Amino acid sequence: MTFEEQLINKSYFETYMDSGNRTHPVQVLGELYLAEQKNDMPDLANIRFAQGEVYFHHKDYEAAIFKWENITNELEPWAKKNMGDAFLELGLLTSAEELYLSIETESDVLKIESGLQLLSLYIEQGKLDKAVAVIKKAVALDPDYPGVTEIARSFFEEQNDWGNGVELAVNEGIRTGSPKWFDVLNQYVEQGHTAGFAPEYFNEALSVLFQVDRSRFEQLAVSLWQSYRNESTYMAWLREFNQLFSGMDGNRRDGWTQLSAVYQESYFELISGDMLIKEISPLIPEMLTNWLKITSPMNSLVAASSIIAWNEVFPGSITASAIHDAETLVLNSNEYHDGYKDSMMLFQSIIKWAEDHEIEVGNKIKWMVQELHESNVHNMLVAGVSGNGKSSFVNTIVGEELLTAPTAAVIRFMDQENPAAYEITDTEIRQIMDVEDFKEAAGVSRKNHKNETIIDFKADFPFLREHDLALIDTPGVNRNNYEKHPLYNYLRFADSLLFVLNASDPFTEKERDILEKISEFFPDLNIHFLLNKIDVIYGQQEAAEVFDQTWAEVSQYYPDAKMFAFSSNYDNAQQLKDFSNFINTTRNAVDLEQERTAKLQFFVRRAITYLLNKRVEIENNHMESISWNEEMVSKLNGAINQLGDIEEEKSRSIQKSFRKIKDETRAEIIEKIPELLRSCSDLVTEDSDFGKIHSEMDQEMNKRIEEYLEQTVMPKFHADLNDWIQFSKDEFDQSQNYLGEMAEGFNSMYGEERISLDCDFRVLDDWRRDANRMTNGVHYEKVNIMNRSTPQAFFLKSAGKLLGVLPQNNTMLYNRYKSYLETEDYYEIGVTIAKRFLQQFEIFEKSIERDVNLFFKQPFNVLEESVEEAKSEIDHGKNELEKLRTNPELYRDPLTLYEVKLRQYEWMTAAGRG
Repeated sequence: MTFEEQLINKSYFETYMDSGNRTHPVQVLGELYLAEQKNDMPDLANIRFAQGEVYFHHKDYEAAIFKWENITNELEPWAKKNMGDAFLELGLLTSAEELYLSIETESDVLKIESGLQLLSLYIEQGKLDKAVAVIKKAVALDPDYPGVTEIARSFFEEQNDWGNGVELAVNEGIRTGSPKWFDVLNQYVEQGHTAGFAPEYFNEALSVLFQVDRSRFEQLAVSLWQSYRNESTYMAWLREFNQLFSGMDGNRRDGWTQLSAVYQESYFELISGDMLIKEISPLIPEMLTNWLKITSPMNSLVAASSIIAWNEVFPGSITASAIHDAETLVLNSNEYHDGYKDSMMLFQSIIKWAEDHEIEVGNKIKWMVQELHESNVHNMLVAGVSGNGKSSFVNTIVGEELLTAPTAAVIRFMDQENPAAYEITDTEIRQIMDVEDFKEAAGVSRKNHKNETIIDFKADFPFLREHDLALIDTPGVNRNNYEKHPLYNYLRFADSLLFVLNASDPFTEKERDILEKISEFFPDLNIHFLLNKIDVIYGQQEAAEVFDQTWAEVSQYYPDAKMFAFSSNYDNAQQLKDFSNFINTTRNAVDLEQERTAKLQFFVRRAITYLLNKRVEIENNHMESISWNEEMVSKLNGAINQLGDIEEEKSRSIQKSFRKIKDETRAEIIEKIPELLRSCSDLVTEDSDFGKIHSEMDQEMNKRIEEYLEQTVMPKFHADLNDWIQFSKDEFDQSQNYLGEMAEGFNSMYGEERISLDCDFRVLDDWRRDANRMTNGVHYEKVNIMNRSTPQAFFLKSAGKLLGVLPQNNTMLYNRYKSYLETEDYYEIGVTIAKRFLQQFEIFEKSIERDVNLFFKQPFNVLEESVEEAKSEIDHGKNELEKLRTNPELYRDPLTLYEVKLRQYEWMTAAGRG
């Protein structure tokens, strides 16, 4: 045992014990102590130190402290440490801490031992920060010190101090290269304790582990990879690890199964379309290259095809040596049989992406993929130039006269037990209800070739059922549709092409041009020919010669093709039998799985192209929408101004008409009332009672006025009001007609019945009701006519009372009254009567403007709402346009990455097939 080990174990006292001597250490040391004291210069420190150890072991801590506290030689630091231990045993923690901290020594062993004691002390006190500091200091002094790293690890784990625990495991793994520490680190990673560390922190540990144990390296790398997957530092991890791993000499012979799998999973995750290309493009090339160099045999085709596909879409991003290695692997791979499944999943991903972005992949593409997936029939596409009798052939095969006129739709006839037919465009699917509906949907008059329609016609077709055949009829090719004929859009869907020739002029230069264009883009398509209208050639021998001549010319261009002679005038049953034999000879033995996969991949590419073009279309549509709506806002505001002018004009005209009636009535009353009152002079006679004549005359005058108003004025005014209402109706009708034309113009621009500018004619009903109510009768209030306080009236009234009692005065009073009545100015009376009579009509007049406003209110509201809708559409279009232009990659990048994945599947499908 070394001297330091004796000091650590407090067994230094054993150096004073003789071997075999059974005397108790206390006695031995006591005797040595007494003996040493007898010396001239006694040195008792070491003996006292040893005595303290013995007392400590016998738990006499106070005695031990007494022995150690006066030691001043080289054992003093250890004596302080031992006193600290004693105080610790006595529970005097503060005193123990002070002693441990007061130790001054060059011995790392003593420092570590003191630190470990402080660790226990701080743990007991709950001073965890100090505990961490002392244990880290101890490890730093000498990590090889027995048990110190294990003590540190246990402490960190007990305290859930994973940061320091991970740091310890990393440092010890790097320092020692011990698999034990890398296993600890891997455990921490799997438990999620390393996510807070920057990925580059583990570079050195991984480098060391790669040299020590590649199996453990793979395990740790995969664990770290998975731990960072859902963290913000994931991309940094991919960058750091791949830069590190690219400098390592890993190869496929080492069997990196787990790492290869995580490479594959992460690569497909990166190109799933959720991230932008600019985010992943700096990582992918190095990542793919590393994947390729360690890929397992099971996944070598996936890795190799991934590299080729990425480099095809992003040329020059991957080294030539990696490309060559990948091509070699693909060429030497076994056939891959999951290409169809993978491609279908990709197509479904594209459809979902489009739906999430509120875009629809065209129905025609989806229909073709669905039919490809659900039916295993042989799709024979029938084509030819216009007028070659293609329809009569199709009618013969399906057994019905379904095609009776030229068509503009692409029609697919297929056998099905339950008949059903649908009209399919990119934007709509409509069920066809009957044969007439079918003929209308297929007719040239309804469709054009720029927006072709598919008609999916499934019914009981025995010949098609017997031969697992579906016929696809296309419109005839002519000079108007030669360049953009729908035929070219469905050739990849077809399994073979039956090209119809006219026996009168077969295999013309125009037909050769069409077929050459088809062969250029679809070189693997089986092409066969039908020589139609063979019956126009007179004589069997001449017909045979035409057939042979035509076939000789056709076979020069298409040596593998077959040709069938047909005429609508031949026996149908025999022709069907002959055509059945013809079908059997034209069907080549093909790999149906390979064919179906290739077709599906073609339509996946078409869907991607469709959506890329849709992006341009969407932008153009937004621009057109903005421009169109801005124009509509201008037109609608113009219409609102016009409507305001109309309202103002009609309000002014109607009010003027009413005011004219009212003014004429007022003038008439003011004119007629004085005449009426003057005519009352005939009521005065010489026999009149001039003492009462004022009252009697006043009563009679009011009576005549009331009768005049009731019998003359009111009926006429009622009639005038009805005429005024009719006039107003004419004005309103004129306005409504104009607004109807305006609405029709706007609806023509909208392309739908969107605007209705209906005025509120209930206003006229209100006016009729008010007119009837106001002219139903005269509410007359008597007017003081004869009792007015004019000088002449006052004189006559006084004279009548005074002189009327004398008969001889009657003649004089009669003459005076007569003269007064006939010459009096009753103008003010007329004005008063007119004012009272017209008072309610003047109130009504004030409401006319409001009523006219109500009449036009709904058109105003409709136009203003339309303006707001157009402005809203403008704002929406500008916002969408801004998003498209600001971040075009948000739309383009996912589709580009889908193309990368498609190219990979195409390479994988081609693997092992030369």
